[in-house]
Amino acid sequence: MSHTTKAKVDMLHGPLFLKILVFALPLAASSLLQQLFNSVDVAVVGRFASSKALAAVGSNAPVISLLINLFVGISMGANVVISNHLGQRDDESTRRAVSTVSLVAILSGLLLMCVGIGVSRPILEMMDTPADVLDMAVLYLRIYFIGIPFFLIFNFGAAILRSVGDTRRPLYILVAAGILNTLLNLFFVICLGMGVEGVAIATAIANVLSAGCIVWLLRREPGPLQLQFSHMRIYGKELKRMLQIGVPAGLQGMVFSVSNVVVQSAINGYGSAAIAGSAAAVNFEYYCYYIIVACNGAAISFIGQNYGAGKYDRVRRIYRICLIMGFVGCFVANALFTYFDHFFLSFFSLDSEVIRYGSIRMEGVLLFQFLACSYEVSGSALRGMSESMLPTIITVFGTCVLRMIWVFVVAPHYSGFDRLLQVYPLSWVLTGGMVFVAYHMRMRKLCPKQALN
Repeated sequence: MSHTTKAKVDMLHGPLFLKILVFALPLAASSLLQQLFNSVDVAVVGRFASSKALAAVGSNAPVISLLINLFVGISMGANVVISNHLGQRDDESTRRAVSTVSLVAILSGLLLMCVGIGVSRPILEMMDTPADVLDMAVLYLRIYFIGIPFFLIFNFGAAILRSVGDTRRPLYILVAAGILNTLLNLFFVICLGMGVEGVAIATAIANVLSAGCIVWLLRREPGPLQLQFSHMRIYGKELKRMLQIGVPAGLQGMVFSVSNVVVQSAINGYGSAAIAGSAAAVNFEYYCYYIIVACNGAAISFIGQNYGAGKYDRVRRIYRICLIMGFVGCFVANALFTYFDHFFLSFFSLDSEVIRYGSIRMEGVLLFQFLACSYEVSGSALRGMSESMLPTIITVFGTCVLRMIWVFVVAPHYSGFDRLLQVYPLSWVLTGGMVFVAYHMRMRKLCPKQALN
């Protein structure tokens, strides 16, 4: 049996819990390692450069998310389309989808690079980024976006492998890229005395490595998932289906990021220490969130194949497993990081004021983050069933609109860094309830008797 065969998971037959766990754990680890790129950037500049450099790098997170989320959403659509074809055992459509996905990844990366470089300064100025960190933030962001085509190539390539249940090999790639990124960060900042430009260059080089490795794997992949450069073209039917599922998810992510940009703008008003503390704390939110992302990925891939095969009872069981797994896993991580907040924040800065602000965010936001699992997993289940617009509309209303209202209407009357951050758990509860109901309404239409069980 080949290594490629061993890496795949049979999603259509047999017990589900262990298969979902085997699928989700490498996916969570992969996402965590991707975030490690950014965390190492933040930690290195915070400990070996300055708190202002930490603020410069950290303040870019909402901007990066805003610009890349559309294309990350499209990669999610690619995962669903390929999973559906695999569930239907349609090899020719699978080949066409892989070809389309690969070319879209390249073109999207080039487009995003140009846009990101061009809008870096205007966006940061609109966010009221303090003058003492603005130039460093712009420099970091522009260098970061030079490497973004390779970031998207890896993510789209990993989506192709995930559609067949292979989450382990993308993990191996990211382990290697993460080690390289860390070593280069330390070399550029400590040995060469570089600042934010050093960590940005290191991240870009690591992205090149991960992209090269994923392309090499896909070139060697047997069957319909094999990447063939000579046959690369965009097939209209596959592109349309991919965009129908992926664009709503991507737009949701973009609008979601807009709300975070608005919140970040409000945080910027508290000064560079608040920016740095919030940036440090956000790293742990990402780590915990990627536990949910792993459950999302499992829900999309498993439900995508089983929905395509008409196995609606398994769809229902997959959803329950992913939801419980996400709640429990995220809550445990939330509680652990929050309990030892000062210890973990010290990896990023030893400034007492920075740590104070970071601790406030961890106790007010991170501790309750598991609540987000309710709408994330429910939305992913709906997308696995090719229902992408409904969770997008609900999330935009329940999360993004509420956050904007909170920042512009509520927060000015109840000033304080901690009061500002209360909008996060409130938005998670509201949105989670609505998407949870939407999922169950969809299941009732598919299998009325089972939905009542």
